[in-house]
Amino acid sequence: MDEEDKMREDRAGPAREPVFLLPGSVTAVIGILVAIHLASTFILNPDGYAQLLYWTAFQPLRVVLAGQDPSVAVPLLWTPFTHALLHGGWDHLLVNAAWFAIFASPVARRYGGGSMIAIFLVSAAGGAALFAAMTLDTGAYLIGASGGVAGLTGAATRFIYQPVVTARNPETGQRMVVGRHLASLGDLVRDPRPRMFILIWVLLNAAVPILPALTGTPVPIAWQAHLGGFLAGLLMVGFFERRH
Repeated sequence: MDEEDKMREDRAGPAREPVFLLPGSVTAVIGILVAIHLASTFILNPDGYAQLLYWTAFQPLRVVLAGQDPSVAVPLLWTPFTHALLHGGWDHLLVNAAWFAIFASPVARRYGGGSMIAIFLVSAAGGAALFAAMTLDTGAYLIGASGGVAGLTGAATRFIYQPVVTARNPETGQRMVVGRHLASLGDLVRDPRPRMFILIWVLLNAAVPILPALTGTPVPIAWQAHLGGFLAGLLMVGFFERRH
């Protein structure tokens, strides 16, 4: 570096580090989730919040009621996705936002923000599908980003445990990090690290239905959405890998 370059650098000051190390798309989604919850908490009155749930929460019972009034089923066109934007409280939102930041970030860095959001939304719909299959006539409704977040978890599990791949730069000859391979489903079974993570994750969610019998109180966790979303993300990420 010559004297002139050094003087320019001194005038410019030290390089600024970003406040958030998250990809922009991840920060944007978290911002949207927070904004929606702020509005539903501090702006809407009880009647307005009830209307918000009616039009955006996912309620499988609509399928049954559609036989009497087909118009009741119309929100099923979008609620498998929009339910992921709502939350039942600040604790619900903060847990999902933290989990989203952890697993959406590597997916966004690998495939881009648009693909990350697509995996999130399709996984939310996959979680809603399994939730519907197991609660069809109960009247329960589903809100929360956890199904979509579970899908991003499943997608990230396919590559975060794989060894780093390096290649030689054709111009400089230096070794550089290219990325990580996407593990096949067979690789996940053979590799003890992702295998153990998936096993623990599935067992923890599968244990939720028996918790009320042990604690004597209901546990408001949509474990069906977690399992359905995780499976959707685990299987669908290969499509984005081909494009990547």
